[in-house]
Amino acid sequence: MLNVIRSLRDGLAKTRKSLADKIGTLVLGEKIDEAFLDDLETALISADVGSQTTALVLADLKDRFKRKELSTREQVEQRLKQVLTEILSSKKAGLAITASPFVILMVGVNGTGKTTTIGKLANRLRQEGRKVMLAAADTFRAAASEQLSIWGERNGVPVIKHREGADPGAVVFDAVAAAKARGIEVLIVDTAGRLHTKSNLMDELKKVQKILSRELPGAPHETLLVLDATTGQNALVQAKTFNEAVGVSGIVLTKLDGTPKGGMVFAITRELSLPVKFIGIGEGIDDLREFAPNEFVDALL
Repeated sequence: MLNVIRSLRDGLAKTRKSLADKIGTLVLGEKIDEAFLDDLETALISADVGSQTTALVLADLKDRFKRKELSTREQVEQRLKQVLTEILSSKKAGLAITASPFVILMVGVNGTGKTTTIGKLANRLRQEGRKVMLAAADTFRAAASEQLSIWGERNGVPVIKHREGADPGAVVFDAVAAAKARGIEVLIVDTAGRLHTKSNLMDELKKVQKILSRELPGAPHETLLVLDATTGQNALVQAKTFNEAVGVSGIVLTKLDGTPKGGMVFAITRELSLPVKFIGIGEGIDDLREFAPNEFVDALL
């Protein structure tokens, strides 16, 4: 557990420097007053916590300040931790595998680390003793199926794929049939990275969902959107568009180790009402963590 927390702290170093260091500088040796709380508001927004979420946090802190419940650095930090943890704890992280085969549809734009995330997720599930299969329904990007095949070999799991340019729906159709025949517990479907502004590509994604549902009632059981944390508020725009188009059930936030904008986790949870289910905090195969609000806030602050 200590290693997990340590690696999480290391992964969030840039966001912590952006947020916690500013908070520490504000509080250290200064009187807790309205001006301080205004500066704290600026620090939260600069870490991409989001305007709505920041307003919620500040309303709580200012109310307690007026009631003279906050007067020291420790009291401010403790209450800030409590409020941020409560926001993140409102949604359940991780996966509840309730069907077999359990289908996870992975969506997102190019460059977010979607295929790599699939490989890491397959590794997690294999370590849990699950029988996993991958479906290479990204038939548009050159070498996408080959990249997924490499992850399949690395994890020792089968990959269903067709030739480049094939119909993604056909890949999904064959993958469901194969999963049923082989007694697969979890089928993870890769899809083409698509710009969230392209309606025709979103329609293609809806078609894949429709085929999954037809061939396996209830599927996809999870539709996970992979977001690149380094894009900050733009990731929120992506999440809103994908959620409206295909009904996202959860978020996987990647590249948290490479950005000072990790505060966007709070904005996603509070403003979009979507759970962050996993976070990526490094390049290693084990660096995909199930999201734990308490650990995240502790590592952040």
